[in-house]
Amino acid sequence: MTGRDEDAADVSVIIPVHNCRAYLDRCLTSALIQRVKKEIVIVDDGSDDGGAELLDLYATYHRSVVKVVHQECSGGAGRPRNVGLQHATGRYVFFCDADDYLGAEALERMVAMADRNDSDIVLGRIVGHGRRAPQSMFQRSADRVELGESAVYNSLSCFKLYRREMLVRHGITFAEGCAVGEDILFSVHAYCHASTISVVADYDCYHLIARPDGSSIMQQPGSRDPLAWLEMIRGPIELMTRHIGPGPLRDHLLRRHFRLDAFAQLGAPFLEAGEVRRKDIAAEVAALCDEWLTPGVRERLTSTDRQRLAALGDIDRLVRLADIESATVLRRLTGVRWEGGNLLLVSGTAALEGMQRHEGVALVLRARHDPAQEVVVPSEGEGPAFTVRVDVSTLTSGVWDLFVAVEMEGVVRLARLGADRDGGITRPAPRLIGKAVTLPYFTRDNGNLSLDVGGHVLAVPGSVRLTSTRWTLGHRLVIDGVITVGGAVPEAGAVRQLVWRERATGHERVESVTALPGGGFAARPAVGRFAPGTWDAYLELELGGPPARFRIEADPETVPAARRWWQGPILRSVRPYATSGKGRLSTVVRKMTPGAVLRKIFR
Repeated sequence: MTGRDEDAADVSVIIPVHNCRAYLDRCLTSALIQRVKKEIVIVDDGSDDGGAELLDLYATYHRSVVKVVHQECSGGAGRPRNVGLQHATGRYVFFCDADDYLGAEALERMVAMADRNDSDIVLGRIVGHGRRAPQSMFQRSADRVELGESAVYNSLSCFKLYRREMLVRHGITFAEGCAVGEDILFSVHAYCHASTISVVADYDCYHLIARPDGSSIMQQPGSRDPLAWLEMIRGPIELMTRHIGPGPLRDHLLRRHFRLDAFAQLGAPFLEAGEVRRKDIAAEVAALCDEWLTPGVRERLTSTDRQRLAALGDIDRLVRLADIESATVLRRLTGVRWEGGNLLLVSGTAALEGMQRHEGVALVLRARHDPAQEVVVPSEGEGPAFTVRVDVSTLTSGVWDLFVAVEMEGVVRLARLGADRDGGITRPAPRLIGKAVTLPYFTRDNGNLSLDVGGHVLAVPGSVRLTSTRWTLGHRLVIDGVITVGGAVPEAGAVRQLVWRERATGHERVESVTALPGGGFAARPAVGRFAPGTWDAYLELELGGPPARFRIEADPETVPAARRWWQGPILRSVRPYATSGKGRLSTVVRKMTPGAVLRKIFR
C-alpha cells in the first residue's frame, strides 16, 4: 500500500469557475459536506458575474478548507484545472465543474474504495439532469476492473477520483487552449498508467447539470463541430498508442475511439453538415481508419459501423445510413401472454418513421446487469407486424429488458418496447419455470416491458400455509405445510430453510426443513430453546435469484396451545399464535423466575 500522511487531506476537490455564480452555492455546499479530510481548490478563471467575490467569501468563512486562486480568463477548463492540480496537496484529487455537484456520500465512498484496493482511479456513478450521462461502466460496483475487459474507457470525462501521486509522477495534465476535449487527453493518459481501477456504481456520486440558459461550453452549438472533434481526438489516440502496444488491449481502446469519436460524426452531425463539409468529414474519418483501424478493431465494430466503413467513399450512401440511424423507431405492443409451459408470446408493430420498408424485425432481450449479454429472437411475421415467442427457460437469472430491433440496409435500430401499447394489455402472471420464477412487468418510470427472472426487483408472489402442527419431544413444534409460487408447486430443491426472526432485535434463527412431494414441507423447530421474545416464522425458497422469504400463513385452529415447563428454577413458556389480520405464524417465548411467577399470580 502507498504510504499515508495522517496530516494530509484525503481529497483535493478541484473546481474551475468561470461565470457560474448561480450554481456556486450548490456546488460548494456539496463539496463542503463531504465526510472526508478535504481541501477545496477553486480556480476562478476570470469570472465577471460576481462569482469571484462569492468565492472569496467562502474562503474567508472556511479558511482551513477552501483555497481560491484568481487568474485571467484562459478560454477553457484545461488551464484552471492544471493550476488547481499544482495547488493540490491531497492524496487523491477529484475534479468537479462549478455547475455540477457531488452526492453527499460520494467522496467518502470513493476514498474507501480507493484505500481498500490501492486504486489509482475510482469511477463514481454519474447521473445526468438534462444531460446524457455515461452508463455502460456503472452496471455494478467493482473493486478492480481490467481496462481491456470492461467499459470504463468509454468514460473519458475527468469526473473521477485520481491518485495524485500517479498524476504527478507521470506528468498527467489537461490540454490547454481548447474549448472542449481537454479532459479526454488527461483521462486517456491516466488510464494508461493506472494499475488499479475501481468502480462505485451503487451510489449517485456526481450530478451532471444542463444549464437552463444553455450557457455552458458543452451546450454551445459549435461545441461538437465534427471536423474540430476529429482533429482533436487524434491527440488522445496518438498518446494512447504510444503507451499501449499493438494487441487486444489497444484494439479494445481504439474501438471506443472509432465508435464514439469517429463514426459518431457520420450520424446526426453528418446530416447537419453541408455537402462540402460532408466530404471533409468522411475524408477525416477515412484518414483515421487508414492509420489506426486494425483487423482487431474491425472485428469489434457494430454492423452499423461496418456499413459506414464500407461507404466512406459514397457520400449519398453515408447520408442514407445517417437518415436510417436518426429515424424514429415507431413501435407498439399489441399483445403479451404465456403460451404453453415456458413460451412468452409477444406481438406488436415496428417500423422506421419515414422509411418505406425494412429488412426484418426481431425482439432483443438484454440483461440489465450486463448489457453485452443479449438474446435475439427473430420475428415470425412480415411487414410492420411481428410476433415473437420467447423461450423463457433459456434466460439466466437477472432482469431482462425487451427491445424491438428494426434492420434496414445493415443498420440495426433498437428501441425499448411496451410504453406504447394497446389498451387492456396487462402484465402476464408470474410463472414458475423449472427452478426459476419469471415475473413479466412494466417498468415504473417509462412503462416498458421487462422480465425479472428470479425475483431480483419484484416481490415473488407465493403462499406458504400451515396444514397441521403439534408438540413433540424436546419441546419441538412439528410443522407441516404446503407451498405454491405463482400458482404452481416449486421443485423440492427450492426449499432452503425455516427462518425465525425476533421482532424487536432482528436476530434470526435458522432451522432445517424437509421438502415433501406435491409442494409439501415439514419441520421440527426447537422453539423451546429460543431466547425470550416474539419470533416470526418464514420459509425461505431458492427460486432462481436472491433467496425469497414467505411468511408462514396460519389459521388460529391450526396452531397448538401454549406449552409451559420448569427448567430448573426457571418457568419457560412458548405460545405459538396466528397474528391478527393476515394470520401468520409467530411465537412468544418467555422465561420467568419463581418470584416473577408469584408476583404475577398475586398481582
